[in-house]
Amino acid sequence: MNLFRALTIEQALEILRAHIRWAPQSEKAGLVEALGRVLERDVTAPEDVPGFDRSTMDGFAVRAQDTFGATEGLPAYLDIIGEVLMGSAPGGSVSVGQAYRIATGGMLPAGTDAVVMVEYTEQLDEHTIGVTRPVAPGDNTVRRGDDITRGALLLTAGRRLRAQDVGLLAAAGVSRVSVVRPPRVGVITTGDEVVPVDAALAPGQVRDVNSYTNGALVEVNGGGARRYGVVGDDFELLSDTVRLALTENNAVVISGGSSVGKRDFTADVINSMGKPGVLFHGLAVRPGKPTIGAVVDGKPLIGLPGHPVSAMVVFELIVKPLINPTASKLSLRARITRSLSSPPGKEDYVRVALSYVDGVLTAEPILGKSSLIVTMVRADGLARIPLESQGVSAGEEVEVIPF
Repeated sequence: MNLFRALTIEQALEILRAHIRWAPQSEKAGLVEALGRVLERDVTAPEDVPGFDRSTMDGFAVRAQDTFGATEGLPAYLDIIGEVLMGSAPGGSVSVGQAYRIATGGMLPAGTDAVVMVEYTEQLDEHTIGVTRPVAPGDNTVRRGDDITRGALLLTAGRRLRAQDVGLLAAAGVSRVSVVRPPRVGVITTGDEVVPVDAALAPGQVRDVNSYTNGALVEVNGGGARRYGVVGDDFELLSDTVRLALTENNAVVISGGSSVGKRDFTADVINSMGKPGVLFHGLAVRPGKPTIGAVVDGKPLIGLPGHPVSAMVVFELIVKPLINPTASKLSLRARITRSLSSPPGKEDYVRVALSYVDGVLTAEPILGKSSLIVTMVRADGLARIPLESQGVSAGEEVEVIPF
């Protein structure tokens, strides 16, 4: 592979998707476990919600026509014949000139079609009220099925469940749903210089950042990360680890070893695993140029750069769309606060901090080398400088991918 035959993000994803053959599996999950999961099939409502006509206000359930013409000077007088107890059906029905005391959420008695708010009544005695403002049929009520109608499509397959979606399912009496099993992603870090987080650093050594950041990115995007730790720059050892990760996961992410140095074995190891192997080696992006994209037996393997920032940027652009196809493609428009140059033929992704200045969303570049993880912590997103552009001027509007 020619490292300098770099692909755009769109080209890279198209090539990978054409070779990926993993079939998502499904499983049943209760509502607590279903949060954040992707629905495997459509869900329809088994019942009406609400299941009865109910009040939306504290007051009196009435026949609306009995209140027509009511004013403060000439109230409509009604007899209170009962009270609706919460969680119970009314004990009777209402006829001409009668009313039931009712609280918010209470079931409307038969014969009533509206609720008069308590504020628009005056208590004459224990059994009589005067209505000082008329109501129309349906006022201050919710009818059976107004929220959800039995048999209606509630949620469609492929939707990632949010808190409100789980609430909708609960309201409809759906306690378990069929969801897609999270993709399992093997996370491997390479490099003789990389040591565990709790190790005392010797000269020339760095701590293992990528196992944690890449694993965390897998998990926040709905996958299950299996971390294989740090593998030294040894062809056989890396081969054994990648082979194991392939058997245990749906995808594998390897950080480090994707450049063209003498001890960068990742591409050769991947090609030794099976077909088709490495599909591209190089992206027309900065940071992240030496990225490897491969597929073995239908499973994607992505070789990320070793520098944490580069690895995280490429994860956002390449790995995230593969493991989380339902991820939001949301982007923002913001005004860049300083001029930036960009090399021709590369799509630049610049870390930026977002803020509002005089009501305008601005993007302040956070400059720093791709090994400086603190720059990602300070950033709110990535400003994209297009491939065909040679930079942006201060005050120019740019696209920002928020974190």
